[in-house]
Amino acid sequence: MRTKSMYLKMILCSLLRRRSRMLIALLAVAIGSTIMSGMITIYYDIPRQLGKEFRSYGANFMILSENNAKITADQFATIKEILQTKKLVGMAPYRYETTKINQHPYILAGTDMDEAKKNSPFWYIEGEWADSQDSDEVMIGKEVARTLSLTVGDTFTVQGVLYGRDVVASKVTHTAEDYKKKDAFKDYYRSKLKVKGIITTGGAEESFIFLNLPKLKSLLADTQMRLDGIECSIEANAGELEKTAKEITQALPGIVGRPVRRVTQSQDIVLGKLQILVLLVDTVVLFLTVISVLTTMIAVVTERRKEIGLKKALGAPDRSIIAEFIGEGAGIGVIGGALGVAFGFLFAQQVSLSVFGRAIEFSWWIIPVTLIISVFVTVLASIWPVKQATKVDPALVLRGE
Repeated sequence: MRTKSMYLKMILCSLLRRRSRMLIALLAVAIGSTIMSGMITIYYDIPRQLGKEFRSYGANFMILSENNAKITADQFATIKEILQTKKLVGMAPYRYETTKINQHPYILAGTDMDEAKKNSPFWYIEGEWADSQDSDEVMIGKEVARTLSLTVGDTFTVQGVLYGRDVVASKVTHTAEDYKKKDAFKDYYRSKLKVKGIITTGGAEESFIFLNLPKLKSLLADTQMRLDGIECSIEANAGELEKTAKEITQALPGIVGRPVRRVTQSQDIVLGKLQILVLLVDTVVLFLTVISVLTTMIAVVTERRKEIGLKKALGAPDRSIIAEFIGEGAGIGVIGGALGVAFGFLFAQQVSLSVFGRAIEFSWWIIPVTLIISVFVTVLASIWPVKQATKVDPALVLRGE
């Protein structure tokens, strides 16, 4: 116990006596550890941050039925059960039906508005999102609003064939006056809808009329769930999405899961390049830190040649001299690493807020990792100067040569 206490006291006194030089080494290690720990934190947080960024560009996984068949309620329940085990952000079922407004065809898109909102945060909405209840409030695309001269709060009338009825096959011709008669024909629906929001996306959504699935089912007098597809937003890379697609196909033959490659491939490419950049920066920083500590330790050994020579003349073995210098290097590594952890998190936090606009999550495992790497770097940088110290000839040094 006394030996260890004396050893620690010798190292501490040595660091304090040469605090000007050691401060330079400490500053180099602290800066290196700050950048290193910050970049490592960013490296492991990039997938989460990028995933959220790419999720804002829409769904990254589609589920469809082969041969133009509809997805049934039982199949939907099974799909939902599978996806609940994943990092699911949103799962919006869709059903598309043709309707008429002023005798012109338009597409009704029935969905779950809450889930669609999770999938499509990039949609610009003039007004508000429609709720997920069986209401007459709908959202229309900008193109539909422009064509029909509709604004938020306006109402319009849709009319069409009830599900399963074929007007052409029945050879029945209905006029506009017929549609005005209440309950004139049971094979047709006619309903007033109210515009709650106008959607601007720059895509195909601008030509759709979005309403809740319960409302669409009631319009069509259909008691069953019949879905054309399901759009999902999942926090996963391309490989994980492919695995999910196989799980769905194995559980439900005839149902196909497809990653949206324009989203998943872009995410993986950007993620790969950013992680390579982070690793490159960390490598350069560690190399510069080693050079800085190496230079400082060489200067310290040169200053202490007489002290080393005197110790060797008094019988001090090489291992004690090596242990002292390695201990000084490790001490600098521990202190610099501790400072680096604190400032590194602040650095990573600032980068995350500036680039992604979101706070970063602190990982406790970064503390031991940073300390171990910092100590390793300082010890590695001390090896060559320590070898030089053991080569000091006591007789020459004591003679002043």
